[in-house]
Amino acid sequence: MSILSGKNILLGVTAGIAAYKSASLVREFIKAGASVKVVMTPASKDFVTPLTLSTLSKNPVESHFYEKDNDNELWNNHVELGLWADYFVIAPATANTMSKMANGTCDNLLLATYLSAKCPVYVAPAMDLDMYIHQSTVNTFAKLKSFGNIIIPATSGELASGLVGQGRMAEPNEIVTFITSDILSQLPLKDKKVLITAGPTYEALDPVRFIGNHSSGKMGFELAKAAANLGAQVILVTGPTNLSLTNNLITVIPVISAEDMYVACHEHFKSIDIGIAAAAVADYRPKKVAVNKIKKKESTLTLELEKTKDILASLGAIKTHQFLVGFALETNNEIEHAKSKLIRKNLDLIVLNSLNDKGAGFKTATNKVTLIDKQDSIQEFPLKSKTEVAKDIINEIIVRYA
Repeated sequence: MSILSGKNILLGVTAGIAAYKSASLVREFIKAGASVKVVMTPASKDFVTPLTLSTLSKNPVESHFYEKDNDNELWNNHVELGLWADYFVIAPATANTMSKMANGTCDNLLLATYLSAKCPVYVAPAMDLDMYIHQSTVNTFAKLKSFGNIIIPATSGELASGLVGQGRMAEPNEIVTFITSDILSQLPLKDKKVLITAGPTYEALDPVRFIGNHSSGKMGFELAKAAANLGAQVILVTGPTNLSLTNNLITVIPVISAEDMYVACHEHFKSIDIGIAAAAVADYRPKKVAVNKIKKKESTLTLELEKTKDILASLGAIKTHQFLVGFALETNNEIEHAKSKLIRKNLDLIVLNSLNDKGAGFKTATNKVTLIDKQDSIQEFPLKSKTEVAKDIINEIIVRYA
């Protein structure tokens, strides 16, 4: 999954011959998992039709402040468009439009939206080579950059004039690659490796039965997504769950038992920067696993259990540079027990869940956590969705890890 997945991208199309590439650019953004809306300058419709772009984006295309043929004259809200967008991409960007952007001219819906946008703005110039190198254009580029806009350099090639040189708009796949790389380069966890455990473990009794728990794995999976969204390379070691992830920054390692999880964690621990143990690992397992299915004969069944390896404590014992985070699910004396676990297992941060809090714990869409670090700082968070809780946890890790 691309870093653009789930993002809102507003594509601005101006009146250049390269506007024919805008259709392919919409498709590239959609393929990356983004939602796309298109705003056009009125003159750009001479080069590509709104029908084409609305069909591909599955959203209406806007080009005027109101629809002149509509008796109700519904206003197209440029402020709303600007606030909707996570990224505003103007491609192609003509010399005319860029000059207006640089000087605050606001004579069409695209320019009004640009002046209202709060998000990063990417500009992909397209023009003939003499226009591209003209001093006025060079000055425009410099001014746009000073406003924080990001210029996607034009490439060299055959131009509409028949000349060959720089000024050709970057190809749609090159634009997506440029934006993706630029976003990743600014993310706080770029080049960091994060190991996350999730879900339950199943400890076999016989070929068909096991000892397990009610963990769904959702908290660990949300943590993996939150870390990847901030640029991390994530290794997600997960016990049996019904969840799945598709993200090119996340490597999923499925395991069954506590021993499987122990081996997988130790295999990767030395190479990681941050470890987050969110899995609900079984504390005990059957001392002997029956080769065949245990038959129901007696009115009672006695099982001899033995401790599983303490994955988190074993990682804490060997950590060097790693920032290590554990979870504590408690039912009484919560703070006291969480602090004890933090010290015993040599953690940097512990995330406390209490089963006494309604909406927290296993098989819920929400969670309520308290973070305790090794400086004895305690930070409580209100009940939130596990998606938001994961973001809070990752953000607090970043503050402390930095």
